[in-house]
Amino acid sequence: MNRPTKKPTAFSKVSVKSQTVIPREVRERLGLRAGDMLRYRLTPEGVMIDKAPVSEADDPFATFSEWSSEADEKAYANL
Repeated sequence: MNRPTKKPTAFSKVSVKSQTVIPREVRERLGLRAGDMLRYRLTPEGVMIDKAPVSEADDPFATFSEWSSEADEKAYANL
């Protein structure tokens, strides 16, 4: 009888400086190397973390995505 296997779960602890170590299994799966950028996306199920595409990682304004709301568009429409 073949039972479905569960995907392995990896854990890491957040330090007092809000830092954590990315588990080896995750680094290997994402192909992460020193200097790579991670992308965090909030979903209804939780947070999805993946390796940021180079085009997004190079965007100096990507960090400020909270300033691209509809209200901001209206406020700055006449500038």
